Amino acid sequence: MKAPPRLQSLVEEGLIDSVVRQLMSGKEAMVYVVRCGDETRCAKIYKEANNRSFRQAVDYTENRKVKNSRQARAMAKGSKFGRQAQEAAWQSAEVDALYRLAAAGVRVPQPYNFFDGVLLMELVTDADGDAAPRLNDVAFTPEQALHHHTTLIGEVVRMLCAGVVHGDLSEFNILLAHSGEADGVDFPVIIDLPQAVDAAGNNHAQRMLMRDVANLRDFFGQFAPALKRTAYGPEIWSLYQAGLLGLDTVLTGQYTRAPGEVDLASVMREIDDARDEDAARRERMAAPR
Repeated sequence: MKAPPRLQSLVEEGLIDSVVRQLMSGKEAMVYVVRCGDETRCAKIYKEANNRSFRQAVDYTENRKVKNSRQARAMAKGSKFGRQAQEAAWQSAEVDALYRLAAAGVRVPQPYNFFDGVLLMELVTDADGDAAPRLNDVAFTPEQALHHHTTLIGEVVRMLCAGVVHGDLSEFNILLAHSGEADGVDFPVIIDLPQAVDAAGNNHAQRMLMRDVANLRDFFGQFAPALKRTAYGPEIWSLYQAGLLGLDTVLTGQYTRAPGEVDLASVMREIDDARDEDAARRERMAAPR
């Protein structure tokens, strides 16, 4: 197919040889399957973030570092240049997170290049070499659900040990990839990281991690109901706060909360987040693949 205008500069730079097809179009980005030499990769073109609410953007970008002081001042003022700088920072956050998590051994697509607002990265595939399905497109046996849930809890821990919280983890941004081996098994790959937050520097990191883990529990709990009674989120965060969380930490999925007053503001914020997430979930389900 003819290269879209946003990909033309990558063709001219020799980063892409040809565009095969559009893979998906969502609220924040369009993704295309492209050819780069002998390899098939994907190109993620970021859209303007007009549909993100200001409150959500502030929550996710809290304490993100901007090296250029002029950009930081413009972003704080909300000028046109500042909004452009903020959008560029939002996009580069995913690139930074991908490189950081890939280096930590987290199963994410391998990033290759970021040029002119386009992220060029690995195309995650299934056993037939086609684009891998999202978890929400797959049905699981109880055993498979338990296995994949355990794997993903381990990935959440690995991410947290690397100082990162996904911030929007759900069945809609996890792909089920094939190992590539004849006797290999499918494994989950985590995608969509522009909203990833710094675990130590963002005051909302705990709430976001709890929501990420709860999303995994609720999704896989449809196939393995025993998971609905687990509490991995608070267990993981309490161990992290105590400096006791490591890649080899044995988790039980059980946690006893200390008695204390209810934080009404946090409860109301959770309700707002759930409403926003439900709206986004419905839009993702309606979006073409």
